Amino acid sequence: MDMNTHNQYLFKALDCYPYELGEAVEALNYALSYEPENTQALFLMGKIYSNQLHEPKTALHYFEEILSIDLEMHRVYPDYLYALLSLEEYEAAQRFLSFALTVKGSDKAQLRLIQGQLMEHLGQYKAARKALKLALQLGLNNDFRRFVKS
Repeated sequence: MDMNTHNQYLFKALDCYPYELGEAVEALNYALSYEPENTQALFLMGKIYSNQLHEPKTALHYFEEILSIDLEMHRVYPDYLYALLSLEEYEAAQRFLSFALTVKGSDKAQLRLIQGQLMEHLGQYKAARKALKLALQLGLNNDFRRFVKS
């Protein structure tokens, strides 16, 4: 990543997020005007819409844009799946989850946790329990393992 104008705006947005959302969004809009396919800027914009503004439909748009540019951007997988879950797009979430679990380098523990949550939404509690046990086995830190246990 070279240091040019759109990256300077991206760094400003990262510096402002999550405490100065207005400035972060403004910087992201500038960054995206210079480079519309900047996956880092699209990801942060999607996170803002998902986590702060609670607009999963708009967030989903940004996450899908990222996946159309770089399907192996692993960081977007959990956020994309959570947006699908909040929109009750369970079938699409299951299809994408099946794909994401095959991608090398993806966070399998996090994906298994999401799979467990998806199974709970569908009322498949035995499958949910199995997925959560797998997440627990794959978890690499105590905080994550404690969260899964609870």
